[in-house]
Amino acid sequence: MSKIAVVFPGQASQYVGMGKDIYDSNPIVRKLYDIASGEIGEDIAKLSFEGPVEKLTETRFTQPAILLHSLSVLWLIKDRLPKATLTAGHSLGEYGALSLAGALSPVDAVKAVVKRASLMEEACRKNPGTMAAIIGLDETRIEEICKEASAKGVVVPANFNSANQIVISGAVAGVEEAVRLCKEAGAKRAMMLQVGGAFHSPLMEPAREGMEKYLASITIEPAQIPVVANVNARGEGDPKRIKKLLIDQITSPVRWQQTMACFVEQKINTIIEIGPGKVLAGLAKREVPGASLINLDKLEDIEKFSSTAVGK
Repeated sequence: MSKIAVVFPGQASQYVGMGKDIYDSNPIVRKLYDIASGEIGEDIAKLSFEGPVEKLTETRFTQPAILLHSLSVLWLIKDRLPKATLTAGHSLGEYGALSLAGALSPVDAVKAVVKRASLMEEACRKNPGTMAAIIGLDETRIEEICKEASAKGVVVPANFNSANQIVISGAVAGVEEAVRLCKEAGAKRAMMLQVGGAFHSPLMEPAREGMEKYLASITIEPAQIPVVANVNARGEGDPKRIKKLLIDQITSPVRWQQTMACFVEQKINTIIEIGPGKVLAGLAKREVPGASLINLDKLEDIEKFSSTAVGK
């Protein structure tokens, strides 16, 4: 019998043209894009489909564009999607997972991410920072190095993506010092990332405060399937807990490796990634060995998909 996890990608999975074939095929999808455009004050469909890429990579546009793509795929596939055992999303992708689980309506999920993206971009302007990817150094050593490098400026682990890849985040001077120390410690690679700010670090505190106020105004329903939260890598279903974890997520690390460990513990053998790209499938290939991996990105992926193709 198949045990299925459905996952939703986060920032850096975007590409110009994503979702256009789906948008063209369905009026309800087009309506969702219209709602988002009204919230943002920009034609997010045009930006998603035509670029320019530099503008699409701005946080305030990237996050809603990715979620819109994921929710559009979800809308088209929902009647054929088999019942998931668990769901999860990487950073902003957690809002897609909450929509799948019935905790957030698609419209509320989009509006929340539009607000989240705006608040995070504003926090980036208030507290400039950056991120770096460290490959080939263990978690404990990276945490030690971040503490040492914090003498130059705040820096913390931000994304535990896999056993081999951890992203750090913080003030530019702190991150640069941590990169230097990681190289000295024998990291295979330690490279600065071209990002707009220090996501999932204490420098995002202004966005956390703003998100707490915003989420107080919306209703989150009990999740119909467990949503594995970024903050603690545990399945959650209680609305109050979900809301608190979404707030904490802004300044806390994304524990994606631990989320994959949760999948292994729960004997997940099929992982379906819904949205642009194949980043999460690539991570799962290493962290959940032997699992069947399915990507639903383009209209042709949806048309080819059948629940009967998922192992029983």
